[in-house]
Amino acid sequence: MQSLQVFSVTPKLPPEIESLWKLAHNYWFAWNNKITTFFEQIDPQLWRESYCNPVWFLNHVPQSLLQSLAKDDLFRDRLDVLTKELETYLAKPYPDRFKSPDPGQPVVAYFSLEFGVSLCLPIYSGGLGILAGDHLKSASDLNIPLVGIGLAYGQGYFRQYMTPDGWQQERYPDYDFEQMPLSRALNSEGAPALVHLSIGDRPLTAAIWEARIGRVRLFLLDTNLPENSQDFRLITSRLYGGNLEMRLWQEILLGIGGVKALKVLGLEPRIIHMNEGHSAFAGLERIRVLMKEQNLPFEAALEVSASGSIFTTHTPVPAGNDRFPPELMQQYFEPYARDMGLAFKVFLALGREVPQDDRESFCMPVLALRLSRFNNGVSRLHGKVSRHMWQKVWNQLPVDDVPIGHITNGIHPPSWVAPTMGLLYERYLGSDWRENPDTQKVWGMADNIPDTMLWRVHTHLRERLVDFVRLRLRDQLIAQGARSQEVMEADQILNPEALTIGFARRFATYKRANLLLQDKESLLRIISNKDMPVQFIFAGKAHPADQGGKQLMKELITLCRSKEFRMNMVFIEDYDMDVAAHMVSGCDVWLNNPRRPLEACGTSGMKAMFNGVLQFSTLDGWWDEAWKPDNSVGWAIGKGEDYSDPDYQDFVELKTLYKVLEHDIIPDFYDRGRGELPRAWVARMKRAIAELGPRYSSHRMVEEYFTKAYAPGLKSHFDLCADNYAPARELSEWRMNIMTRWSDLQIKDVVISRKDVVHVDDPMTVEANVFTAGIPLEHLKVYIYAGPVGQDNSFIQRCLFTMEPVEGMHDGWQKYRGQVRAQEAGRFGFTVQALPVHPLLPNEYSLGLVRWASA
Repeated sequence: MQSLQVFSVTPKLPPEIESLWKLAHNYWFAWNNKITTFFEQIDPQLWRESYCNPVWFLNHVPQSLLQSLAKDDLFRDRLDVLTKELETYLAKPYPDRFKSPDPGQPVVAYFSLEFGVSLCLPIYSGGLGILAGDHLKSASDLNIPLVGIGLAYGQGYFRQYMTPDGWQQERYPDYDFEQMPLSRALNSEGAPALVHLSIGDRPLTAAIWEARIGRVRLFLLDTNLPENSQDFRLITSRLYGGNLEMRLWQEILLGIGGVKALKVLGLEPRIIHMNEGHSAFAGLERIRVLMKEQNLPFEAALEVSASGSIFTTHTPVPAGNDRFPPELMQQYFEPYARDMGLAFKVFLALGREVPQDDRESFCMPVLALRLSRFNNGVSRLHGKVSRHMWQKVWNQLPVDDVPIGHITNGIHPPSWVAPTMGLLYERYLGSDWRENPDTQKVWGMADNIPDTMLWRVHTHLRERLVDFVRLRLRDQLIAQGARSQEVMEADQILNPEALTIGFARRFATYKRANLLLQDKESLLRIISNKDMPVQFIFAGKAHPADQGGKQLMKELITLCRSKEFRMNMVFIEDYDMDVAAHMVSGCDVWLNNPRRPLEACGTSGMKAMFNGVLQFSTLDGWWDEAWKPDNSVGWAIGKGEDYSDPDYQDFVELKTLYKVLEHDIIPDFYDRGRGELPRAWVARMKRAIAELGPRYSSHRMVEEYFTKAYAPGLKSHFDLCADNYAPARELSEWRMNIMTRWSDLQIKDVVISRKDVVHVDDPMTVEANVFTAGIPLEHLKVYIYAGPVGQDNSFIQRCLFTMEPVEGMHDGWQKYRGQVRAQEAGRFGFTVQALPVHPLLPNEYSLGLVRWASA
């Protein structure tokens, strides 16, 4: 028998403590330890059961205890202080440089398929989601007018458990949004907001949940509604669940539904930031809305939308990007294309690297690249990899000129610095280290921390980690039906004083979680050393469909459970934000050995670094730009070599890994002076915090997005919207005119005046004749493209030297002249190139057009 009606009953908080709801309904608690400690002290056991969810927690605190707390003067005083701190934080006005030109409106809408904000909002799977959560938190601390758009997954990402033989299994809890720090978003009339859209020829309705992330609002779409068909209700059931068609439905909901949700909520951000290709349909929907509401042609609407669109790619391998077959796209987007006035073949070309290839699938990152004017990878190396990956989108440009830059990721220190380490920072870096945007000034003061105090706090965190691991392992063994002897041994595994090395991340094969295992003899020798003991802690999840990743995990767990290794090597199940927080703060060394260059960034190492944990990694992702050859901030596996044979790469880097471990890391850790203090080790910890802290904070990252992308995008967007979109129409017409004429443009008769012997920095004059094909000179930029070259005469590096028109034009030919200088000795080459330019075009490479001099 089912209930006729269902509704939620909440506890009746006494008026004296009713402000508990304010603290519970803002995720500021996720990076404010004073608030979480305050809740925990009410009932520690119930708090652990809640997964640090204050709403569920308050809903389960006995009414009698609430009445008692209301009479407790000390409790009420602490509650008043915390409530006022939250209110003060929220009331801070926007800085002038971040103020929205539209009062009351956000400037940026940040789209992401996952967000890792808190343990009690399980809509994340790994680094991409955690990065998105940290982005929102730093935007809140920096007080940037930004909102987030995502999906409300009723079962989230899977929870992990292991069979007795070490094979990963998945379970999917059903989450109750009413029991989470979420509320129904309301429309302008005060009613629950609903989004209506079509997927193919079928209607879909989505509710909108709102999460308060400090000063930032995060809106999550939910399709689990009675008015939807059963298959559509499952769209927001699981993160990365279902087949390819389900993934397409989710991305339609995120992109198209997300833009519609903003409109329903009365929000009009001028900038959209697409975090990975999943949200690329947002750019399409913005174009469609501009065409319908402003009567713009497609080309002009694209210019307006793209001017205010930012795309961040996170995936360094083509196979990791979403691609949909043409027939699936036709099923769901042919009417959509028709509504935009586009032939379906033209529509498909927007998502193809080679637009003319009718067999090519529709690629979401390609769509995002074409619909954005600012594109970036998430580390310096990843930017380079991305330019190679997506060169076909700008097939006329050399790789170095492909308009994909980089903004290296960062992490949100207040979320990831352990509470005891945070107190140390408060004492020596200043009380406002959590919010101060001047990261250079803050983290540069790490040298002020006394060595003994830093080591004492770090030792405490290692001990805390060992206690945590023992409890988790004990629970794991009991759940697996282990023998009582094994359960008892869980209380004795690991050594709180031993060198502790952590490895925790997604178990994708390229991350090589099993690299250590390929030399078991060396591994056994290391962990069996009684004088200098070493231990390893592992955690991570494999995608449910990744059988290779699951096999790696099984091999690792089998070794960890073996007689020789089980006291010194542990695998912790169900990797989540809580496990990560303990590991990144309690380990001594953070091990990361992906196959270069397949790690886009790798933010777990940054979290460890902010806690004084030293890095030991291949030169990939962020560590490629952070590591120093003197090993003063951590150690490298190899020197950034590139290998064509992955097996040989594994062999070489395995030998290097053990050599550095045995000859550098382990001896350094146990090199103790007076007071048993490893002074050289502590010096490395402090140097890493001081030098790397400013560079890898998400405050720096968000500031960089604002400076490089949000602010220029906003200016470009408003420039195109002026005078009823007249500049946008002009730019689109200019672009079509350029595309028509460009193939006729020619560069000939290139001559250089130089000495017989050229020395470094000698000026050389270059002249060239350019047939302009009727393109006005103010819309042409001609450069000497020069630099050192290899044996095959290809450029190793390049610099651009501007050429100016000289003399008059004759029969459409214009002479250009410029000077070039060689900055270094060696083989030097040059050519001449022409590019189209327009004052409304933010990047002269964005059209992908270039003409080179012919011999």
